[in-house]
Amino acid sequence: MMRGFRPTVLFLALALTAAAQEKRSHIEVQHYTIDADINPRTQSISATVRIDFTSLEPINDATFELNNALTVSKAIDPQGQQLQISRNAPDFTVKVALPSGLQKNQHSQLSLTYDGKLTGDEDSPISGIKFAALHPDYGFLLYPARWFPVNGYTVNRFTADLHITTPSEYKVIASGDLKTDRTGNGRTIYSFHYDKPSFPGSIAIEKDEALRVSSEGITTNVFFRAPQNADARAYGEEAGKMLTFFTSEYGLAPQANLALVEMDAGAVNGYSAPGIIFLAPGSISDRVNTRVLANQISRQWWGVLVSPASRNHLWLENGPARFSELFYIEHTSGPGAMDTDLKASYVEALTVKDPPELQASRLEDYSPEYWALTAAKGAAILNMLRSVVGDANFKQGLHVFMDKYSWQSVTSEDFRKVMEQVSNQELRYFFIQWLESSGSPEFKLEYTVYRTQKGFRVVGKINQDLDTFRMPVDLKIETEGNPEEKKIEVTGTSSEFSVDTFGKPRKLTLDPNHVLLRLDPSMQVAVAIRRGEQFTEINDYANALKEYQKALEVNRNSSLAHYRIGELFFKQNNFQSAANEFRSAINGDLDPKWTEVWAHVNLGKIFDVSGQRDRAVNEYKQAIRTHDNTAGAQQEAARYSTKPYEQKDSELSSR
Repeated sequence: MMRGFRPTVLFLALALTAAAQEKRSHIEVQHYTIDADINPRTQSISATVRIDFTSLEPINDATFELNNALTVSKAIDPQGQQLQISRNAPDFTVKVALPSGLQKNQHSQLSLTYDGKLTGDEDSPISGIKFAALHPDYGFLLYPARWFPVNGYTVNRFTADLHITTPSEYKVIASGDLKTDRTGNGRTIYSFHYDKPSFPGSIAIEKDEALRVSSEGITTNVFFRAPQNADARAYGEEAGKMLTFFTSEYGLAPQANLALVEMDAGAVNGYSAPGIIFLAPGSISDRVNTRVLANQISRQWWGVLVSPASRNHLWLENGPARFSELFYIEHTSGPGAMDTDLKASYVEALTVKDPPELQASRLEDYSPEYWALTAAKGAAILNMLRSVVGDANFKQGLHVFMDKYSWQSVTSEDFRKVMEQVSNQELRYFFIQWLESSGSPEFKLEYTVYRTQKGFRVVGKINQDLDTFRMPVDLKIETEGNPEEKKIEVTGTSSEFSVDTFGKPRKLTLDPNHVLLRLDPSMQVAVAIRRGEQFTEINDYANALKEYQKALEVNRNSSLAHYRIGELFFKQNNFQSAANEFRSAINGDLDPKWTEVWAHVNLGKIFDVSGQRDRAVNEYKQAIRTHDNTAGAQQEAARYSTKPYEQKDSELSSR
């Protein structure tokens, strides 16, 4: 209940392993030529892929990642000689022996022929997430599925020619210039040419025609199935608005128009390929899911146009994409509109203490830690940088960065130098603190107020635990007159300051707008609750309870912590303990407000289950009196006011 009121990550696999560390590639692929015969009716694919590559060091073999559902039958060199192949299923790799070897910087080619079925039920290269599926009416094959041989996943940029043959009732959507040819056997060849180094190769196959939507001078072809097709026009119109806005902020988009494609349930929330946005059915709703859509459309710049030079710089892709969600909210709803969602990103970022940002390759792809570090903390870093260099310089820097590095791989150092150039500031300290170091400050403020001939002077000290920390921090001084704001340079574990004011100071607040990624009591509570929610999502109730109790150690009146504990006990049929916690939630700080209405609803359910119908109805009526309809609470309360709540068999069997 109420899982929609915080940012969620689809897959929780709490792992940080040496195996996940970045694998250094020994080759660099320049170009793929993919000839594939795809039959959605039989869910099958057969393909021959020619790979043009250069060795980065002397080598005797070349290794590629390829989906385990695809069986390689042949590998040949440029002279047509067959090459020996070995397969390593655990890491989805195929190794091709090169008998003559290659010297450093030597260019070569090889071709792989393979076939198989991709139904969507196969083991995915990223466990638990579907990236490929062929069905009789539609299909999608994404780059992360490794449906063609991949080198340097998310790092090695390449160009591509795709020749996809399908039965003629299907159409193929892919990146690049399109040419079609009919064959003599009722089949069509779709040829796509993509001549800019990026990440083409993700395709969709559709039977139905697209809905063409024009918005802001941009045409979006929307391929949604029923019932999501009812929302197709709204998504197409919003996509045009987003592409226009991000063009104003980041520069020209890689492609003038877009395609939106619906995937399967169980697929990743969204994926952005050059000119194509893939969305899971759960990301398509009556009211446009602007955050998911903005995130994916922004990746036309942050991912397609520029991309991290190594997986240790992934924050330069996922951070701007997350920040773009908030940026767009600010654009459409005005200053301050992004504050709630920004705080949620800060909370998510603080759930991970290690590793530092520039060791992101240690994290499992798509794990909650991966998103917390590269997306949430990445967005927090950008928000702090915006505060340090100023809004105008920040926006100019993003524009200059895109102009300078279009169609290239980039590093954090590249980004720092551009921001230093446009702001005329030395920013090495900032990048050392937030990218190379781990941990977040927790400030303690001490001060004394003195009267002077011209007014008042505040002399104080700011203490925190990070010895290498350095950041400008805003200080708000509330006086008997107008409030005053000053900027204090905080360096090391103890920083002294002296500030003159005209009015008598009444209260000092450090970082009043919570720009810094830091811990204070409210954030400690929020972070502990978020960690508890993550454990709950993988049914680790013991550790979830420990995290919620940590939140209560900081704030005994946290309604959300009590509510979450009540949920845990309810799941375990410990109804008396659950009722106690829901009562505590009602009597707590009611932050967030919805905890009150849903605590009453859940108390009603507890009384129904325990055969106390009158008490249950009373709780439902109290829920209705709140007039809070968060997540349909009013309908839920009204329904059970007339018909008692009953536990489902699935709920009983799971406890």
